[in-house]
Amino acid sequence: MKKVLVVDDEKLIVKGIKFSLEQDEMQVDCAYDGEEALEKAKENSYDIILLDVMLPGLSGFEVCQAIREFSDVPVIMLTAKGDDMDKILGLEYGADDYITKPFNILEVKARIKAIMRRAAHHDAAVPESPKAAEYRGLKIDSDSRRVHIHGKEVNLTAKEFDLLELLVFHPNKVYSREDLLNTVWGYDYPGDARTVDVHIRRLREKIEVNPGVPDYVHTKWGVGYYFQG
Repeated sequence: MKKVLVVDDEKLIVKGIKFSLEQDEMQVDCAYDGEEALEKAKENSYDIILLDVMLPGLSGFEVCQAIREFSDVPVIMLTAKGDDMDKILGLEYGADDYITKPFNILEVKARIKAIMRRAAHHDAAVPESPKAAEYRGLKIDSDSRRVHIHGKEVNLTAKEFDLLELLVFHPNKVYSREDLLNTVWGYDYPGDARTVDVHIRRLREKIEVNPGVPDYVHTKWGVGYYFQG
C-alpha cells in the first residue's frame, strides 16, 4: 500500500484528497501546518507528499527545502497562484512537480500515479552503465545515490542526482533540454525546458567551485548540457 502525506491548512481540501486517494487503496496521513508536516515527514516513510505553498508557520517552500536535507521523497507542490514564479520557486526548493489550484482531483491522482510509476521503473531498472564513477575529484555511486566532491559529501535532491547520474555515465554526450526533461522527468511531465535549467543551476551551485565557470557540467550553447569527461 502506497503511503501519502497531504499538507494543506484548508481542511475540506485535505478531506477531499484523502477520501479520493483512499479509494485507490492508498494510506493517507494529513498535516495542516508546516511544522506538523515536517515532523511527520521525519517520523514516517512516504511514497509521495502533496504540499501546499501557503501554510501557517513554515511555508511549503521552507518545508520542502527542509525535507530535502534528509529525504528524496517525491514532492508535489499545491499553489493557489498561477504565475510562473511560484512554480519555479517550487522547483528551486526541490519539488518534483506542481499543481495549480483550483485543481481536478483526477489530475492530482494522475500526477501521483505518474511519479510513482517512474519511481518504480527507476527502482526496477538494471543499470547497464557502471554503478560508480570518479572524475577530477567528483565521485558518484548509483547504489547508495551519494556524491562526493574532493572527499566531501554533497546533498542532492532526487532529480539533481538523476540529472548528474545520466550526464556522468555518458560523458561528453550533449543532451538537449527536451532530452533531459523526457529522460529524467518522463514524457508525461507537464513542465517545460526551464525546469531543466533550474535544476542544472542548482546542481552547479552544489558541485562546482565556480558555478559560472563549471568544471563538470557544461553548456553547449544552443544545444544543451553535457558532462566533461
